[in-house]
Amino acid sequence: MNDLSPNSSAHPDRPARQRKPDWIRVKAPISKAYHETRNLMRELNLNTVCEEAACPNIGECWSKKHATVMILGDVCTRACAFCNVKTGMPRIVDPMEPENTAIAAGKMGLEHIVITSVDRDDLPDGGASQFVKVIKALRRETPNTTIEILTPDFRGKMRAAVEAICEAGPDVYNHNLETVPRLYPTIRPGARYYASLRLLEEVKSHNPMIFTKSGIMLGLGEQRLEVHQVMDDMRCADVDFMTMGQYLQPTPKHAAVEDFVTPKAFDAFGAIARAKGFLQVASTPLTRSSYHAGDDFAEMRAAREAKLAKQRA
Repeated sequence: MNDLSPNSSAHPDRPARQRKPDWIRVKAPISKAYHETRNLMRELNLNTVCEEAACPNIGECWSKKHATVMILGDVCTRACAFCNVKTGMPRIVDPMEPENTAIAAGKMGLEHIVITSVDRDDLPDGGASQFVKVIKALRRETPNTTIEILTPDFRGKMRAAVEAICEAGPDVYNHNLETVPRLYPTIRPGARYYASLRLLEEVKSHNPMIFTKSGIMLGLGEQRLEVHQVMDDMRCADVDFMTMGQYLQPTPKHAAVEDFVTPKAFDAFGAIARAKGFLQVASTPLTRSSYHAGDDFAEMRAAREAKLAKQRA
């Protein structure tokens, strides 16, 4: 009988390839707009998490001229077991990155932009000042573009970093918890679960009107009740928006997929998260932090306005 398990391989000396279920498969990027977006990123010497993290939605997003810019270079000082970004000694920070990011936003006509970065533990401020410069450049060059940032945890320098970034005034501050606390030693060994929660609390403490957002990956071996506990922890930190998506193994060297979570199970997790009071929830196998971020931001802003109006009434 043939072995059709996700980790089966016809050649035992080769790394096993996991078979993806039909609901996780996406079309290869071939559109003209996709290539135009790619060429613009190359022209402006910008990195994107879409490419570096091997996002499955790159074809769809780039065809719509949506791209998540990854600042502070393309080399990370951490080595998380789930992430495809290169690890090593990063190069010097590009002083033109903020201006080029604003130029890209203008040329793509973005109403909403997502800015993320690699971890830069080598920098005195963890790279916070570069986020500030990017936000200021966008406000100056594309004042109508709403800005969402996805930052690292700024280990050892979190409070000053968050304060500086909040002063710059992003519309959404995203920092992902990534997985349940039990799995941190193997999946996210360079980070601490409760330190990430404190960062999200710090954002709200500094400016309650900045939307906060966080997400986790499913399929790494987490248990259902552990996911529910993460939801509760996020709500205790007053997180507005929770994302849940399927973890996909970038290469055989990365953490294996323990389970392909069904769309029905994602729907159930999403319903529970909404019942717990998040303003916005995105929970599908292909959900990623910046996937449909603009549409989600508009819905989240409307949900807050409706909630405030109800409180006033």
